[in-house]
Amino acid sequence: LSKSSQIVSGLALITFKLFLQALEDGLKKADADPSVKAVMICGENGKFSAGADIRGFSSPKRHGVALSPIVSLIESSEKPVVAAIEGVALGGGLEVALGCHYRVAHAKARMGLPEVTIGLLPGAEGTQRLPRLIGVPAALDMITTGKHIPATEALKLGLVDEIVEENTIEAAIRLANKVIGQPLEPRRLSLKPVPKLPNMEAFLREALVKVKRQARGCLAPELCVQAVRAATERPFAEGVRRERELFGLLLSSGQAQALQYAFFAERAVRRWAAPGGASWSSAAPQPVRKAAVIGLGTMGRGIVTSLVKANIPVVALEQDLEYLNKGRKAVMLLLEREAMKMEGGAQTLDFHNPARLQFTVDFDLLCDVDLVIEAVFENMALKKEIFHKLSKICKPGALLCTNTSALNIDEIASATNRPQQVIGTHFFSPAHVMRLLEIIYGRHTSPTAIATAMQLAKALKKVGVVVGNCFGFVGNRMMFPYVQQAVFLLEEGSRPEAVDQVLEDFGFKIGPFRMSDLAGLDVGWRSRKEQGLTGPSLAAGTPARQRHGQRYSPLPDLLCEQGRFGQKTGKGWYQYERAGGRTATPDPWLHDFLSQYRDTHGIQSRFIDQEEILERCLFSLINEGFAILAEGIASGPEHLDVIYINGYGWPKHRGGPMFYASTVGLPRVLAKLQKYSEAHPDVPGLRPNAFLKKLVAVRSPPLKEWMSYLSHQSPKL
Repeated sequence: LSKSSQIVSGLALITFKLFLQALEDGLKKADADPSVKAVMICGENGKFSAGADIRGFSSPKRHGVALSPIVSLIESSEKPVVAAIEGVALGGGLEVALGCHYRVAHAKARMGLPEVTIGLLPGAEGTQRLPRLIGVPAALDMITTGKHIPATEALKLGLVDEIVEENTIEAAIRLANKVIGQPLEPRRLSLKPVPKLPNMEAFLREALVKVKRQARGCLAPELCVQAVRAATERPFAEGVRRERELFGLLLSSGQAQALQYAFFAERAVRRWAAPGGASWSSAAPQPVRKAAVIGLGTMGRGIVTSLVKANIPVVALEQDLEYLNKGRKAVMLLLEREAMKMEGGAQTLDFHNPARLQFTVDFDLLCDVDLVIEAVFENMALKKEIFHKLSKICKPGALLCTNTSALNIDEIASATNRPQQVIGTHFFSPAHVMRLLEIIYGRHTSPTAIATAMQLAKALKKVGVVVGNCFGFVGNRMMFPYVQQAVFLLEEGSRPEAVDQVLEDFGFKIGPFRMSDLAGLDVGWRSRKEQGLTGPSLAAGTPARQRHGQRYSPLPDLLCEQGRFGQKTGKGWYQYERAGGRTATPDPWLHDFLSQYRDTHGIQSRFIDQEEILERCLFSLINEGFAILAEGIASGPEHLDVIYINGYGWPKHRGGPMFYASTVGLPRVLAKLQKYSEAHPDVPGLRPNAFLKKLVAVRSPPLKEWMSYLSHQSPKL
């Protein structure tokens, strides 16, 4: 180092608290030492700082506030302070960098303020400094989305002064030496005005509307906009007070707790366990160097796209050339779109190379793959035929996966000579977009097979959740009573748009009837026909509204008989502008149809309020969740919540259905289920589950303790 400057650096980020203390001590020491002419701040082990430990937010002593004085201390230093950003500067880490007078970043560094994703806002003056540095539009985009931006973009925005390919610390030292003696006033962000926009008021108004529309009831993005607005309207110190006030509101809102629970739940499900004693800690995955996908319908195409994006060579197989060519075109189109999204990024998609992606009708080409995913439609006989064929053709160690949403894994495995290699991999449509992968083990599935499927989920950047084998597994099994209640509500006097509105206002991205139209009513119809609930195999004389002594609604079947399959036909529970249209509008024909249906079956139509719609749909879903936990189909409530947040559009800021039940209060859930069950004694889904009753009897313990109250223990994580 040159004699004119001594550098304070190498702060070990053991914990954020220690980091703050070390930073404060180092700064004060540097300020007091006349031989120090400039200060450089860096992190250890190639990382600047990933911010505060999330667990700290739930403790009464808040870290955000403790950080603010240190950021101010950095900024007010009479000696130039340069941040050397390597790896990541996130959250409080980026706020520290904003307090520095200069910022140098490594070309591979990433920066962001991700607090919004855990229901908070940047709490150490970040909402006040960032708009002053990069302007309101760019600052709002970063703060309200929580996205991480690469160093190249940070340079364009003016967030950093310089990016380097090589030694960041040396570059920061060079810059520190160069700026010694230069005035620091223009570099102190708290003294800078926010860059003016000609239409600032209109811009902020529109930003708020946009955020409200996208966030659907999530408070943090909205309050982030208010904090940035304060930066544009108030002096710095007043803006900081407003930021602190809004931070406090979020901290006590309950949403931050739900989002932080969801964050940790997603990490908890990686630690899977199966009843035989196998678990994440003891089972090792097999490598997947080459995969195959059978069936190039909507689901198969998305799965092929996911595998190509994960850089796993794929063989895509169809039953004949006509289907193969149709599937190839669709896959190529999807991959072209994905490649365009990735343009300018580090990764490129090599999908025109036949060694990476091969299309075929020849089963024999599957002889050397490590893993096969069967993605044909839900027909047991067809799936068994395919698996019988696979067990003859595939190498002994190959993993045989079935993308089924409800069918019995053990029955599919019975068609093979290697049931230990058979596993369910339930992808969600569109498979190249949706994050959830439900992984279902059968009676014979080996620990290695489970570990390999979980490793695949990770490679595909998906959230893998390991669950047991039953009809509908976890996600769809909980969805059945929810959709059933929605249809019963129509029978009793409601309308599709009323039910959807209530559930969308709660925070679901899409209500049950819009979802049904999107997925296609014919999918469920086919399944009900196979189960003998409707169609030609239904015994003559079966009551229209009863099956096996339980209430049944034939409404979806009647719509399908009319050719109303949803968006694909332009008519379903709603009407659309054309077949394949996306804009749902209420259909007067359907309203008349419901009226006639009620008359035919002697149902007295009644007004159903929003509370009943919400409770009957959600509490029946939650009730099924308790049954799943009691049966050991899932290892804990977190599994159910992660599945619902990532696969079924459950609002993340409500923490998943089981977390929601714990916040509503289990006694209330129980009392309401009892009330609705008495009113509808022929609906088993409303009868409170014994496990829920037990938890209420033992004074509703915290969610993390629920599983300890099961007599036959589910596998402990």
